[in-house]
Amino acid sequence: MANLQDHINSAKRNGNIEFSIEERNADYVISRMPVTSGILNPFGTVQAGAMIWLADVTASVLAIEGLTIGDDGKGFPLAIDVHTTLISNQSNGEIKAEARFVRRGQSVLVIRTRITGNGDKLLAEVTTTHIRAR
Repeated sequence: MANLQDHINSAKRNGNIEFSIEERNADYVISRMPVTSGILNPFGTVQAGAMIWLADVTASVLAIEGLTIGDDGKGFPLAIDVHTTLISNQSNGEIKAEARFVRRGQSVLVIRTRITGNGDKLLAEVTTTHIRAR
């Protein structure tokens, strides 16, 4: 794109998101995502959706831990609410997501995921509510 206005007017959108799970257990999951050009917005900072995607998937990995999911998906912890507070942003380095339970009920799971960046700077807090698919 030649400039921001060209980007705004363009119908084409693309990106490339990848991350790695660093730690995983019954109490928390930690993931890391490198900041690459595929997740940057036109202003050169991480697109909010990339942070939310990282938080959602990291929380889902925590919610699945220890469960047996049926071939038909029965028991999968479906996210029914995602609440995000975006606090800051960055343009390089990596982003860390740490998901921990707020409530671990039989049918409802609530997970808070903190997204931090370079120097452990808080970038976002994401709270997800999950129910088990029937």
